Amino acid sequence: MATWQDRPRCDEAPSWAPLLAHAQRAFTGKDAFDLRAGFAADAQRAARFSFEAPHVRADLSKNLIDAEAQRLLTKLAHECGLESHRDALLAGEPINASEQRAVTHVAWRNWAPATAESAPAALYSIADWRAQMLTLADAVRADEAITDVVNIGIGGSDLGPRMVVQALSAAQATSGPRVHFVANMDGHELAALLRQLRPEQTLFLVASKSFGTAETMRNALSARAWYQAQGGADVARHFVALSANPTAARAFGIERCLGFDEGVGGRYSLWSSIGLSIAIAVGREGFEALLAGAHAMDRHFAETPLARNLPVQLALLDLWYRNALHLASRCVVPYLHGLRALPAYLQQLEMESNGKRVDAHGRTVPFATAATVWGQAGSNGQHAFFQALHQGSDVVPVEFVLSATAAHSLPEHHRKLLANALAQARALMMGQPGDAPERHFPGNRPSTVLLLPDQSAQSIGALLALYEHRTFALGSLWGINSFDQWGVELGKRHAGEIENALLSPDADACAALDASTAALVGWLRQG
Repeated sequence: MATWQDRPRCDEAPSWAPLLAHAQRAFTGKDAFDLRAGFAADAQRAARFSFEAPHVRADLSKNLIDAEAQRLLTKLAHECGLESHRDALLAGEPINASEQRAVTHVAWRNWAPATAESAPAALYSIADWRAQMLTLADAVRADEAITDVVNIGIGGSDLGPRMVVQALSAAQATSGPRVHFVANMDGHELAALLRQLRPEQTLFLVASKSFGTAETMRNALSARAWYQAQGGADVARHFVALSANPTAARAFGIERCLGFDEGVGGRYSLWSSIGLSIAIAVGREGFEALLAGAHAMDRHFAETPLARNLPVQLALLDLWYRNALHLASRCVVPYLHGLRALPAYLQQLEMESNGKRVDAHGRTVPFATAATVWGQAGSNGQHAFFQALHQGSDVVPVEFVLSATAAHSLPEHHRKLLANALAQARALMMGQPGDAPERHFPGNRPSTVLLLPDQSAQSIGALLALYEHRTFALGSLWGINSFDQWGVELGKRHAGEIENALLSPDADACAALDASTAALVGWLRQG
């Protein structure tokens, strides 16, 4: 059995060649696998490709996959040492090799205390940091003078908390201040929000792991300037930093800093102190329920055999589509208004984690990696891009995310919503002959249904942990490090050079720029 350090990459495993050969033989050409025939030939297909995990049921039966492909994929996962890599992640070993540190977001939803015997030293303080965060959330919720809380962040410091607050706002009806989010460096977002606020009633949360993120710091500086211009004199009371760099926060003028460890990556950070906005919005009980749902999924991922392990099977399906059937994108359609931000959240989670062309050993990979993730809430998408899904030239796997029950009191709406989602999945598969070419639907288009029992904090926590582990498992199979993001840094460096050119009146300020960028800077200087 391979250890996590020396595990083979998927294309180096014995099952790789047979897997690709099976895809070529059974899923291409005039006799290619057809979902309609697959169901006709196998009365147990729906049961065979259905999976259960905490708070999530998954129907994978409408996907372009057969029992032999599933067998080879699961065998491939064993051969690639996925179990040992997973165990190293959960044990806090330094699997983020390029940054030489552990990956600790899973530990933030584990209530078992870390000790010198059970975990690396980096994990000891998690319980204390979490307790401080929840205590502050309680205090803010109880402070009647604070009516509005503004989370200033970007990327993982915004997308995750924003999505969860939206998702739980209906199901977790609690008292407390209004919670807002600002991420865009475009000042229109912040300016529009500030017009609605009173400085003496507003608490700003500045969320940045490094406390140096350009967009976040620009918005934070403007928020502080607005607060002071409106007569605010108590920055210490009205600003809180959420950061792993308290020194930089104090230099900015913020004394209260909720910390977290360097092992928490931005796109995995909503479980940490970065989740303060969630805890304020839904309360201590709601936040703890979110952690509990995620932890239940963590245990499923850790303990369930690979053949029935839902995060693993979804990752294997992703690999099958990307590398064996050469499909370049996946559409995610949550038929839940609360999860309308899920596609944007997954874009960062999956494409920032696995959008890489070299493996963890620095070798260029000879296969495609992260697919493009896109989508929007249903049923809105039915009246936008579903035309292309049904009749377009590209085959795009669709992922429907549903809740069996609604958090509102309009049952007829929810019944029709569910009917529409299931109808779209069935129509994608069944197609329609049509009495004219333009009315012909080819069918045999794949889809997955992820069904939650409700929209509770536990269910949302489990769903997000499912996606995290799916992303990790796929990166592990590809042999890449899912926990660094060097590509994010390059644009930041160029932005600094270009801003200097925009500010400088010197004609030579553009000398180091390419001709196109220099011309654009010139146009902008002219107004």
